Amino acid sequence: MAKYLLFALAIIVCALSCSSNKQMSAVSDTENWDIYLVIGQSNMAGRAEIRQEDQQVIDNVYLYTGISIMPWEAAKNPMNKYSSIRKNIEMQRLGPSYSFAQSMHEATPNKKIGLVVNAKGGTRIAQWLSGTKFFSDAVSRTRIALKSGTLKGIIWHQGESDSDEIRRNLYLGRLEELVHGLREAFDAPNLPFVLGEVYATEKREPINIILSKVPGFIKNTALVSSAGTSTPDDTHFDAPSAILMGQRYAEKMLELQLDKSGN
Repeated sequence: MAKYLLFALAIIVCALSCSSNKQMSAVSDTENWDIYLVIGQSNMAGRAEIRQEDQQVIDNVYLYTGISIMPWEAAKNPMNKYSSIRKNIEMQRLGPSYSFAQSMHEATPNKKIGLVVNAKGGTRIAQWLSGTKFFSDAVSRTRIALKSGTLKGIIWHQGESDSDEIRRNLYLGRLEELVHGLREAFDAPNLPFVLGEVYATEKREPINIILSKVPGFIKNTALVSSAGTSTPDDTHFDAPSAILMGQRYAEKMLELQLDKSGN
C-alpha cells in the first residue's frame, strides 16, 4: 500500500511540475506581446448574452489575471472576469473587448496579445481620474502586465453615467485629464486612445455630441460610432452590437497605430 501511495504521489508531483513548466514557458514567451488596457463602465465590462459562437478561446490572445503564479490565461468570455473592481461575476458577459481582440489578432496574426480588462458598470468618469482607486488599479495592473510586452493602446467605453447636463458639460475636460494621466503614468505621450459612443437615445444623444469632439480636442484619439447598434434596455448593447463595436474599436486602433508609425 505504501508503494502505491508513493507512486501516486510521484505522479501528482510530476503533473504539477509539468503544469508549472508549461505556465513558465507561456510566460517567458510573452516578452514582445502587444498589451492593451480595456476600461470603462458596463458596456465595456459586458452585459450582452454570451452566445455559442462567443464561447471560443481566442488564439494568441491572453487575459491578465492578476494572479502572480498564473498571470495570463487564454482569452475567453467573460473578458472582465479578472477585473479588480467589477461587480458580481454573474453580471460579466459579452462586451466589445472580445471581438476587438479577435480583430487585432487577425490584423497581427504573428503577435501575441495581452489584455488588461478592468471595467465596472455604473461608474462615472470622475471615478476614473488620477488619484482614484480605478485609475490606480488600471495603472498598477497594467505595469505588471508590461513585464510581458509593450502597451499599444487603450480602449474606453463610458459616458452613460455622465449624460446629464452638468456632468456632460465637464466631460471633455475630465476625459483630457484621464488620457493625460494615463499617458503620463506609462511615459507614452502619444499612446493611442479609442473611445466609443454610447447607445443613442434622446436622453444620451447630447453626450454623444460631446464624445464626437474628442478627436479634435485630444491628440491621438479616435471615436467609434454606435450607429446601427441595438439594445434590449436602451443602455446595453445586445450581442451582435457588442461584436460590431469591438470590431470598430480594432479598426480605429489600427488607424491610430498606423498614423503613429508615420506610414
